[in-house]
Order: sequence, then structure tokens, then C-alpha cells
Amino acid sequence: MLRAITLAFALSVFPATAFANSCPSIMAAIDAALPASTLAEADMTKVKELRAKGEQLHASGDHAGSEAALNEAKKILGI
Repeated sequence: MLRAITLAFALSVFPATAFANSCPSIMAAIDAALPASTLAEADMTKVKELRAKGEQLHASGDHAGSEAALNEAKKILGI
């Protein structure tokens, strides 16, 4: 019985952990693309706001919201 509970707990935690780890890699991709970007100033401001929002959401535990904001920034950057 204890083994089944432990297995169920491990399986329920793993996807959340894997999902949470994608946020830093998306932030790193954005950070790497920013210096070479030729976006208009308004778009660059939007990307930086989304990047900051994504980091804040990640830190607060909202990984779905973080990934959504970060992916929107990636889309604007064209990466």
C-alpha cells in the first residue's frame, strides 16, 4: 500500500517539475536573442515586459502563465 502511494505521489510531482524547468530555458533563449534583435522600440519593450512577467510568474509558481508569456515574447522575437 505504501509503495502504491509513493509511486502515485512521484508520478503526480514529476510532470509539474518537468514543466517548471522549461521556463528557464525559454528565458535563456529570449536573453540570447535580444542583443541581435532588430525589433522596433515598441516591440522590444513588449518583449522585455513579457520576459519580466514570465520570470515573475515562474518565481511565483505559475508555470503555465510563465510559459504563455515567454512564448509570446519568443513569437514577437521570431524565435
